[in-house]
Amino acid sequence: MTRWILLIAILGSIARADDTWPQFRGPGGQGHALGTNLPLTFGEDEHVTWKTALPGEGWSSPVSDGRTLWMTTAVEQADSQVSLRALGVDVASGKLIANVEVLPPVAAIPKNSKNSHASPSPVLEAGRLYMHFGTYGSACLDTATGKVVWTRTDLHLEHKEGPGSSPLLYGDLMIFNCDGMDVQFVVALDKRTGNVVWKTKRTGELSPNPDFCKAYATPLVIHADGRDQLISPGAWQVVSYEPATGKEIWKVWYTPGFSNVPRPLFGNGLLYVCTGFGKPQLWAIKPEGTGDITETAVVWKLPKQAPANPSPILVGDTIFMVADKGVATCVDALTGEVIWTERLAGNFSASPIFVDGRLYFSCEDGTVYVIAPEREFKLLATNHLDGRLMASPAVLHNAMFFRSDTALYRIEQK
Repeated sequence: MTRWILLIAILGSIARADDTWPQFRGPGGQGHALGTNLPLTFGEDEHVTWKTALPGEGWSSPVSDGRTLWMTTAVEQADSQVSLRALGVDVASGKLIANVEVLPPVAAIPKNSKNSHASPSPVLEAGRLYMHFGTYGSACLDTATGKVVWTRTDLHLEHKEGPGSSPLLYGDLMIFNCDGMDVQFVVALDKRTGNVVWKTKRTGELSPNPDFCKAYATPLVIHADGRDQLISPGAWQVVSYEPATGKEIWKVWYTPGFSNVPRPLFGNGLLYVCTGFGKPQLWAIKPEGTGDITETAVVWKLPKQAPANPSPILVGDTIFMVADKGVATCVDALTGEVIWTERLAGNFSASPIFVDGRLYFSCEDGTVYVIAPEREFKLLATNHLDGRLMASPAVLHNAMFFRSDTALYRIEQK
């Protein structure tokens, strides 16, 4: 049953620009935040303002308008069904103020043990929360009333490991990737109604093995070569589309590459893309031209130590990343030269953030490493929270928010 305790519309004043976190990886989708005076060290008994237990299971990252933190979750029901829900947590108090079922209970599909049924992060704008649950469907929630505005449940795909691709907003469109073993396409919904505006099938020959045709990456809109481009990594290829129409602009083929997860980076006039499982690599691409630009657009390739799950992060002319098994690497973003490589303990799935002049890398076992964004490796601190850290953190001005498998933390200087 829908539970709505507070009317969100009357809470507080309009949030400042540095007090919003509207999508996966923050305002620009790149993991950068404007927070200040954040704690270098923290733990269960240090710099935790509140810790709120969360129902169900979900790896979606928190998004926020500065007043409420929104996430999705999947709550197990009888007969192996799951209820797909939106959770709202008050930023100031940590109180769970919304727990809304946005899609009715459905039979749970198979998933990877490291995934959840609610892994795609929602995207937020004034008064509306947009959610995507892979083949289960998509939904829009009115954040002031807690009412579901629309749902869409007919865009099916066999993603095998569970849902992963997060949506983005472009004008009046909600856009997301659907790369399954059976179908591969990108789709834009009218964010006001949920109706399909355009749907573009992936072109070109993929692997004959269906397991090598799926992907889980989140697209990114950039402005390059004089126009907006929707950069959409899929299995074996990264494609640029016109975000308003879905028309293909260019593509680059990488071999092998499937089950892609990391979100692309853009800076220094270059696009940085992780090629996915098989043998993860990091490629720098010049996003110019039309058609197949594989032979002309690839500036450099890093053939090893690239992540399969965590997204890299770009700081100036350096890229910092951690591979799934814990090898951290700093790369020159202009040349692809490896500057340093160090091993961190543990396995990694969450994407890092850059805030207050530091890099925060979350390990699956609850460890958070703080690293200096410099060309010499400097480990500034090693912190620990209880539970698994699979979701990427969020930042609102002077506080960081980490979601574990059981709770949401607000961490800030005391």
